[in-house]
Parts: sequence; C-alpha cells; structure tokens
Amino acid sequence: MKKLLLALVVAVVAVPAASAGGWATVGLSSLPAGTPTGEKWSVDMTVLQHGVAPLEGIAPVLTIVNTDGDSHRFVGKPTGKLGVYHADVVFPSSGTWSYEVWDDFSKTHTFKPVEIGAAGDSFPYLPLGLALALALGLAGTTLVYLRRRPEPATVTDLREAA
Repeated sequence: MKKLLLALVVAVVAVPAASAGGWATVGLSSLPAGTPTGEKWSVDMTVLQHGVAPLEGIAPVLTIVNTDGDSHRFVGKPTGKLGVYHADVVFPSSGTWSYEVWDDFSKTHTFKPVEIGAAGDSFPYLPLGLALALALGLAGTTLVYLRRRPEPATVTDLREAA
C-alpha cells in the first residue's frame, strides 16, 4: 500500500513538474550595430529563468555567423552580478552578421541580423548635418538682420521733413 501511495505521489507531483519544462530569457546590454570590423563589442547577457529569476552557474554562448557561413563563438563569463555574463565579441569582417545566444539552460535566442562595416567606413552624417544646420542658421540670421536695418535717409526725405 505504501508503494502504491508513493507511486501516486510521484505521478501527481513529479510528472507535471517535469513536463512544465524550463525556459529562460536573454537580455543584451547593447546591440552590435555600429561596431567596426575588428573592434570589440562588449556585451552583458542577462539570463533569467522564466523571465524572472537570474540564472547562475551557467555559461551562455553568443555565436555570430556571416552570410558566407563563417561563425565564431564567445562564451559568457560571470560578471559577479547574479545572472549577468560578459562577452567581448569581435566581428572579423564587414558584411551582414546574424547573432544568437544559447542560454545554457533551455534554448537558443536569435536576434535580427546586423550590418558590420570596416573601421572608417561610416559616413560622418552627424558632424556634416550640424555644420549644415549652423550655416543655414547663420545665413537666416544675417538675412533677417539685413532686412530689419533702417534705410539711410536721402536728401529728398530730409527736405520733405522740414
């Protein structure tokens, strides 16, 4: 009878717990967009069991893959903060790269592919935009100033005033 009761308890408690499964979420401290080729993308991965409880004692792996199939793996190291793991990722070439994180608990989390450019490839839109805005502002201010300045009096105007 005791064996039957024990089997019943195991069936009622253990089986649903096992079938409930475990899952985790992975949050990244930053995204790789704008990272130049060959330079380090420092990223912290926060791994939470069921999206709530920080997972410790795991080794999440961030994998990058380009369109040619060239892949590189970076193992997250504990940061000292519960559930947070750090990796320094280097994209060895420019192009489109996809990236994903195996949370070392339940699944692989995929992220939207990103364009990685060679160092110095980016066009300096911000400085040029600011320079253009400054030039337009200066031109507009000068135009307003010149239109508001009173015209000098002429000899005819002086005779009519007298």
